[in-house]
Amino acid sequence: MHRLRDHGRTMWLLGALLGAAAVVGLTGCNLGPKPDLDKGQQLFSQKCGSCHTLTGAGTNGTNGPNLDYAFKQARAAGETDDTIKGVVEAQVENPRPASPEQTDLYMPPGLVEGDDLNDVSSYIASVAGVPGIKPPVFQPPQFFATNCGGCHTLAQAGTTGTTGPNLDEALKGMSAAQISQSITDPNATITPGYPSGVMPQTFGQTLTPPQLQQLVAYLQQATGGGGGGGGKGK
Repeated sequence: MHRLRDHGRTMWLLGALLGAAAVVGLTGCNLGPKPDLDKGQQLFSQKCGSCHTLTGAGTNGTNGPNLDYAFKQARAAGETDDTIKGVVEAQVENPRPASPEQTDLYMPPGLVEGDDLNDVSSYIASVAGVPGIKPPVFQPPQFFATNCGGCHTLAQAGTTGTTGPNLDEALKGMSAAQISQSITDPNATITPGYPSGVMPQTFGQTLTPPQLQQLVAYLQQATGGGGGGGGKGK
């Protein structure tokens, strides 16, 4: 059912943007300043990755369409990066519902603009739906900023999320095993004052064991080292 829902959402997105793609084809290519793809990747990870899956960026968000799936068929049919870039820009500038069944779920307007939008849309166009593309080398700080920073404060990562606990405080004294459980089974122990069921419960599937180990080590280092204490969850 999830796959069918994702397919329906993607087809809704593509259908809504066919007109935009046609306009892109008529207005020419390679206009404006040369994009900075490295900056585009960083901005995408920070601002878009929590909602969209994009293999090239190493993101696995599910609130919005899977961008690899969304552009796979278009790329196979011969659509150019410029056309895909134009479609992305049109969606960012004029956000539409995530699907016909979710008319209340929109991408925030003005998420990126100007040169930033040029960088992000160019980056997405360079990797979305590319056959055989691999995710980037796993980097715990980047993974945390992309997937966790919107909800948690962590001083070393420069994140200030408040939906979940402040990890500079919540993780102090926790062992590696406790931190690992708080990531893979977040409802096992809930920090007082925070509801259950908010943190995604899929990290145990999306992170490989070595990646989980690296992320736990990073969190321990970022919060001053681990210990044997317990009782603090996410």
